[in-house]
Amino acid sequence: MAPPLPGPLAHLAPLLGHYGYWAVGAVVFVEDFGVPAPGETILIAAGVYAGAGRLNIVAVAVIAFAAAVLGDNVGYLIGRSGGRAFVHRWGRYVFLTPKRFRAAEEFFTRHGGKIVTIARFVEGLRQANGIIAGTTGMPWRRFLAFNALGAALWVGLWATLAYFAGAHIGEIYDEITRYQLYAFLALGVLAAAFVARRLLRRRHRQ
Repeated sequence: MAPPLPGPLAHLAPLLGHYGYWAVGAVVFVEDFGVPAPGETILIAAGVYAGAGRLNIVAVAVIAFAAAVLGDNVGYLIGRSGGRAFVHRWGRYVFLTPKRFRAAEEFFTRHGGKIVTIARFVEGLRQANGIIAGTTGMPWRRFLAFNALGAALWVGLWATLAYFAGAHIGEIYDEITRYQLYAFLALGVLAAAFVARRLLRRRHRQ
C-alpha cells in the first residue's frame, strides 16, 4: 500500500504508483532541458515513498542523479548548437544586444561553475542552466563537472530530507523554497550589478 503524499505532492501519487523509478528518471530528465515538468517535486515524492519502504532510496538517488546530469547535457547541446545564433538574431528585440551578450559571456566564463552548481536549487535556473552554459560557450568538461556536483548536492539534499521527514516534508519544502527565493533575488541583483559595471567601464574606455 502506497503512503499518502502530503499537500502539493499528492497529485504525483498515481504517476509514482504506476511507473515508479521510470517516472522519477523521465520527469527529472525532461525538466532539465527546459520542459516544464515537476522534477524536484517528483524527487521529493519518491523520497517519501522510499522512507515508507515503497521504493529503494539508493535507486531513487542514482536514477535522479543520472537523469539530472543527462538532461542538463541535452540542454547544453541545445544551447551550444543553436543558442548563440538565436541570441544574435533575436536578442536585440529584448534589449540583449551583442555587446551585452559578450558581457554576460564574460560573467559566465568567470563565475559559471558557481552558477551551474547553485542553479540546481533555483526554480527557472534549474531548467535553463544547461542551455545558458552552452549558449555562452562554457567548456563542456567544466560544465559537466560542476553540473554533476550540483546534481549530487540537489539529489542528496531532497532525497535525504524526504526519506526521513516523510509526511512533514511539505512544511520543510515551503520553508526552504521561501529562502531560495530570497537567495535567487540577491543573486539576480548581484549579476545585474556586475554586468552593468562592466558595460559602464567599457563605455568609459571608448
